Amino acid sequence: MSLFKWLINKQLKRSMKQHKETPPNNQGLTNSDISLIHAGQLKIRLDWIRQQLTNCSDVVYHTFVAGPDQECALIYLRGMIDRKTIQEELLTRILSLSAQDANQFRNQIFNLKQLSVTDFTELKTVQEGVTAVLKGHALLLIEGEPRLLDIPFSSFQTRSIVEAPNEAVLRGPREAFIEDLEINLTLIRRRLKTPDFKTEMLLIGTKTQTKVIIAYVQGVCKQELIDEVNRRVSEIDIDGILADSYLEDFIEDSPFSPFPQLQYSERPDTVTASLLEGRVAIMVDGSPIVLLAPTTLFMLMQSAEDYYQRYIAATWIRWIRYIFLMASLLLPSIYIAVTTFHPEMIPARLLITVTSSREVVPFPALIEAFMMELSFEALREAAVRIPKAIGQAVSVIGALIIGTAAVQAGIVSAAMVIIVSLTGIASFISPHFDLGLAFRLLRFPIMILAGAFGLFGISCGMILIYLHLINLRSFGTPYLTPFAPLVISDLKDTFLRVPWWLMNKRPILSGANRTRQQADSRKWAQSQEENGD
Repeated sequence: MSLFKWLINKQLKRSMKQHKETPPNNQGLTNSDISLIHAGQLKIRLDWIRQQLTNCSDVVYHTFVAGPDQECALIYLRGMIDRKTIQEELLTRILSLSAQDANQFRNQIFNLKQLSVTDFTELKTVQEGVTAVLKGHALLLIEGEPRLLDIPFSSFQTRSIVEAPNEAVLRGPREAFIEDLEINLTLIRRRLKTPDFKTEMLLIGTKTQTKVIIAYVQGVCKQELIDEVNRRVSEIDIDGILADSYLEDFIEDSPFSPFPQLQYSERPDTVTASLLEGRVAIMVDGSPIVLLAPTTLFMLMQSAEDYYQRYIAATWIRWIRYIFLMASLLLPSIYIAVTTFHPEMIPARLLITVTSSREVVPFPALIEAFMMELSFEALREAAVRIPKAIGQAVSVIGALIIGTAAVQAGIVSAAMVIIVSLTGIASFISPHFDLGLAFRLLRFPIMILAGAFGLFGISCGMILIYLHLINLRSFGTPYLTPFAPLVISDLKDTFLRVPWWLMNKRPILSGANRTRQQADSRKWAQSQEENGD
C-alpha cells in the first residue's frame, strides 16, 4: 500500500514539474513557433496575441496590405481609440507610401518624418505590445519586421473641469482635478513654471497597472522625504489600485489611528501651495483626489479660503473653526458630566430649567445622548446615500419631526436636542472630512467616560488623545508640529494667518531652501518711509 502511494506521489510531482516548465498562455504553439514570435512572423505573433487576449470582445484586429504587398496588422481596443484619427492620420498615410521593396517600406514606416505621429514608440517584444494595447494605444505589426510600433492614439471620454464640489471658495480659482492624470498634471504645471518641479511615475497593481505620479519641487522638498515616499509606494504589491484611498492605507505611518496622516485635495492651487512648502504630492490615474505628505493636525484645519480672504477675517474664521471643532468632541460629554455628577456648576435658574425638562425622561443622560447622537448619524448617512433631489428634505424634515416628537413623547429632553444639534453643526465645520469623522468617532468613548466618571473621565480621555497625537507621525513629521516640537517661525500660519509679506520662511518640514521671500517684500512701503511720506 505504501509503494502504491509512493508511485502516485512521484507521478504527481513529475506532472507538477512539467506544468511549471511549460510557458503559460502559449497553448497551441510549438517551441519552434514561439521562437519565431520575435522574428517578425506576423501570423504567429497575431495568434499569440489572440491567445493572450482571448474572450476580449473589445479588441479589434485590423489586417491590411500596404506598400509592395506588405501584410500589416493594427490592433487596438474599441472605445479607447479615436477611429477617425487612425483613419486619417495613420492608415491613410501608410497606404499612400510608395516603396520599391519591403525593406524600404519598413524604413518609411519607422521614419518619424513620414508620419504625423511624432511620439510613437518602437517595441521589441509582443509582451510589450499587449501591454500597450491594454493601455489604450494602437499597435502596428508588419510582416518580416521584428519591431512593433506603439502609437498613443488614446481617446476616451473624460469629465470636464468644474468647480471643486467639496472645497468650494468664495474668492479664488474655480478649477478642480478630474479623473485624467495628464490633465491633472497640466493644471499643476500651469502654476509651477519652473524646471525644479519634478514628477516621477510608478506603475502599481499587477492587474490594473495604475499610473502613480510622485510630484515635488526639487531643492524645496527634502530628499529624504522623496526617497521615503518612493520606497513606500514602490513596495506596494497588490493586484489593483483603483483610487487614492488604496495608497493611503498602505503608506500611512499608523494605520490603526483614527486621525488621517495624509491630506487630500481636489484643488490644483492647494496642491501647488503644498508643493511650494516642501511637501510631496501623490497623484493616481483615475482619481480626482491628490494626496499630500507629510501632514500635521494644523494643516488639516486650514482651508483654501483662508489664503484668499484678508488675514484678519481668515484669523477670525480659524478661531471659530477650532472652537467648534472642540465643541463637536466635548459638548455632549460636558452636558452628561455636569447634569449627572456636577449640577452645582450650573446656575440655579438654568438648573431648574434643565431639571424640569428632564423630569419626564426615563433614561439617564448618557443613554439619552447616545440615542440622539446615533439618530443624528443615521440621518446624516441617509442624506448622503439617497438621491440629492430628496436628500436635503429628508434630513431636515426627519430631524425636525424626530426631535419634536421625541421631546413631546418624553423620550429625550429639549436641552439634549439643542446640544446634539449644536454638536452636529460643529462637526461640519472641519475643512477636512476625515478629521471631522475622527472627532465624531472619538465623541462616543468620551461620552462613556463622562457618564462613568464625570469631568474627571473627560480629562482622562483628553490626556489619552493628546498622548496619542504627540506620538503620531506622518512620514517622520510630528503630528502636532509646530507646537510639539515648538517651532516659533511656523506659528504664523496656525491659529493666526499673518499677512503674506510676513511669511518669509517656509515651514520647517521643507528642505535646505526655506526662504520664501526677502525680509521685507513691501519695497514701496520701505521707500515711502525713507522719503518721509
